[in-house]
Amino acid sequence: MSYLERNKEKRYDPRLLLEGTQSIVSVLYNYFPEEQLETDDNYKISKYAYGQDYHTVIREKLYKLLAFVETHSGKLEQARAFTDSAPILDRAWAQKSKLGFIGKNTCLIHPRKGSFFFIGHLFLPLELEDEAEEITEYCGSCRRCIDACPTGALVAPHQLDANKCISYLTIEYRGEIPKDPKLDFKDWMFGCDICQDVCPWNRFSKPHKEPLFKLSDALKNMRKRDWEQLDKAKFNELFKGSAVKRTKYDGLKRNIDFLKND
Repeated sequence: MSYLERNKEKRYDPRLLLEGTQSIVSVLYNYFPEEQLETDDNYKISKYAYGQDYHTVIREKLYKLLAFVETHSGKLEQARAFTDSAPILDRAWAQKSKLGFIGKNTCLIHPRKGSFFFIGHLFLPLELEDEAEEITEYCGSCRRCIDACPTGALVAPHQLDANKCISYLTIEYRGEIPKDPKLDFKDWMFGCDICQDVCPWNRFSKPHKEPLFKLSDALKNMRKRDWEQLDKAKFNELFKGSAVKRTKYDGLKRNIDFLKND
């Protein structure tokens, strides 16, 4: 994850990313699905990638929010919307906006909504008052996420070793997946939700109402044999406009081959 080493100054000072920024408005957008992929005879995809690419969906909604702000403030030439699309400390700014606390699994957790949501931000050249109440960390002695991680990526509370993380290895990592018997991917071929699925706070998760995030029939009908025979045309058909495109066809085939031969 060498990209995290770049633009460090901008990550900590948003004014270096967008001159004139005085306030950040952070928002959460639910993606917890009403219907999930069958786990029998199937490889798994992280819930956030079931539907259309969240970057496009959330950015559009953020600019609608900006348009609403501008009905009160007037045109804001230096305002901008971001969702996992720039050198921004997404979770840290959302926490500072009092939208949740950082759990031991390193996810932002809202104590009444769980953690299955996207984070978006509006950078505004306006000084806004912060009236929200602080949300304290509520993990306590719980370590379900740490104990459930099959690769031991959560090496300590709030500490993630990306080189062991299934999400990183199946999405961001570009090399061959190491043949390490300790790397048990539990049939996850794109991303991983284990540390969120076991989190007690996610018992409060409620299904989203976003049609663009809905699980397609085509994905629902896929089985392991279908994935193992996946060609580029089928990949493009299944994942048109999807965040899965980030790993590209060759990356997904690499993941499937790893699982098949594991």
